[in-house]
Amino acid sequence: MDTPLRGRVALVAGATRGAGRAIAVELARAGAFVYATGRSSRATGRSEMDRRETIDDTGDLINEVGEGKALRVDHVEADEVRALVEGIDREQGRLDVLVNDIFGGDPYADFGKTLWEHRLDAGLHMLRLGIDTHAITSHHAIPLLIRRPGGLVIEMTDGTAEYNSAYRHREGFFYDLVKTAVGRMALAQSVELPPHGATATAVTPGWLRSEMMLDAFGVTEENWREATKAEPHFCISESPTYVGRVVAALAADPDRGRWNGKTVSSGQLAPIYNVTDTDGTQPDAWRYVVEVQDTGKPANDTGYR
Repeated sequence: MDTPLRGRVALVAGATRGAGRAIAVELARAGAFVYATGRSSRATGRSEMDRRETIDDTGDLINEVGEGKALRVDHVEADEVRALVEGIDREQGRLDVLVNDIFGGDPYADFGKTLWEHRLDAGLHMLRLGIDTHAITSHHAIPLLIRRPGGLVIEMTDGTAEYNSAYRHREGFFYDLVKTAVGRMALAQSVELPPHGATATAVTPGWLRSEMMLDAFGVTEENWREATKAEPHFCISESPTYVGRVVAALAADPDRGRWNGKTVSSGQLAPIYNVTDTDGTQPDAWRYVVEVQDTGKPANDTGYR
């Protein structure tokens, strides 16, 4: 098995489910020792997301393909994050890859509503979950990451920089602010990190077939195309494994500095790194959204996979 990340240490913050879980697994498969964190655990129960997935489940998946440790950490709590990084330092003495994938703001989104119609307490909490958590984690983890050259920070977002340059009115003020802020965080860190031999990049998946999305459509990963009967454009969706494979390839790329400060998508990087989704295709969701979905054309993923 090819393990280009052997000897590297990664922290995937926000790895209980979805993209974070898949990224943690694929980094481990590539040879990294992976610390995966989340708020839902078998010992403490569900987080406010109220989902069945736990960070312990992610740990089991990591250890099926490689090495790592799953830990319950609330990244809103600075003391918990500080203790996490101190533990990584004691156990490994290094950190090579930091993936900030923390969010959990979905229950607080009032999609389709204006700023003044949106629940204010929910919107402000979404900012806390999606912005503060990333800043807290980078603040505590970067001093360990820059101890040696070659470090990589990946900020996980939703939407390319080009797409997010226009206000995403369907998602609304608070969601839009979170996702554009995350891209800005990657840009800021891309200026501050290079003097220490490190880089920062924002990565977005396409239309992700997360556990939540599959449940919303009443399908599984095995029969997901059934969901296109209700939403034809779901044809362009991708599994979490796809972005996981892309992130692992990015982390292993000796020339990853070419993406410093940029926001890149799974569909954009997959052909460059010769990565495919689990079905062998290379969906390019954000190009599809711009050229097909948002223009009102009938759903057809031909030429976009």
